[in-house]
Amino acid sequence: MSGGKLEVVRAGALTTIQDLGRFGHASLGVPRSGALDQPAHRLANRLVGNPADAATLETTLTGVAVRTTQAAIVAVTGAPAPVRVNGRPAAWASAVHLPAGAVLEVGTVTSGLRSYVAISGGVAVPPILGSRSTDLLSGLGPAPLRGGETLPLGEAVGSPLHTDTVVWQGPPQELVLPVLLGPRDDWFTTTAVNTLATARFRVSPNSNRIALRMDGPTLERAVHREMPSEGMVVGAVQVPPDGKPVVFLADCPTTGGYPVIGVVPESRLPAAAQAVPGLQVRFVPDRRRH
Repeated sequence: MSGGKLEVVRAGALTTIQDLGRFGHASLGVPRSGALDQPAHRLANRLVGNPADAATLETTLTGVAVRTTQAAIVAVTGAPAPVRVNGRPAAWASAVHLPAGAVLEVGTVTSGLRSYVAISGGVAVPPILGSRSTDLLSGLGPAPLRGGETLPLGEAVGSPLHTDTVVWQGPPQELVLPVLLGPRDDWFTTTAVNTLATARFRVSPNSNRIALRMDGPTLERAVHREMPSEGMVVGAVQVPPDGKPVVFLADCPTTGGYPVIGVVPESRLPAAAQAVPGLQVRFVPDRRRH
C-alpha cells in the first residue's frame, strides 16, 4: 500500500532528502553523504514511528512547506523553528497529525541552521547505491527540492512516539571541536599547531554540506612540497594553501591533496551541522597522535 504523495509547496533556501548515508563506496569516489545532524534525523524518525534509516527532509535556515495527499504523522527536530499546520501553530520536536491535504509549514530557524522533517513512512524516492540521500558533491541521489514537485511516501510501519518532554541540546553558542592530531600535523610549524589550539576562528559564509570553512588566523606549513592525494574521512581538518582550516562534513570528497592537521571525532560533528556563519569556533587538539 502506498503512503501517498508529498507535494512541495515551498522549497526553502536549500532542502534535501537525507537518510543515514551511502556507505561502502569510497573506493569509487562516492562520498558518504547522509543527514549532517544525525541525532536530529534519528529523533524525527523515532517520533513518527519510522526506522532510523527512513529518509527525512533536511532544511537550511528558511525551512520548507509541504502538503501530503494522505493523512500522516510528522515531526520537526534539529534547529528550532516555528511549525504550523494550515497556518495554526503546532509543536516542535513532537509527533503532529497532518490531515490529508493540509500544509505543514516549517519557518525560519530561531537558532542553529538545519531542521529535520520526518513524515510517517519516510520519503520513498528510489535509493541509489543503497541510500536516498542527496549528495551535493557527486550529484548522486535526488536533486534539492523544488517548489511544485511531488515525491512518493512510503507506508507507515510503526507507531508514533508520544512524549511530554524531549531532552535536546540546542544549537551551540560557541562551537568547540576536539581534534586528534595527525596524520600530517608534522607538515606544520609548532606555531601553527599552537595557533590551532589557542586561536578563535569563525564559521565562514562559504560553508556547506561539504565542509565547514573557517575565517581567522592562518596555519603556517613547515613542509611546502606537493603532497600526493590521500584518503579523506568525515571530520578531517584539511588546510588548503590559504592556511585556513576546513572541517570536512558528510558530502566531503573521498581523497584530497592538502595536508590534514587532525581529525574531529565523528561524535562531535552534529553540532557543526548547526553552526551558522560567524559562529565562534575553538579547536581543542589532543596531542596524542592517532
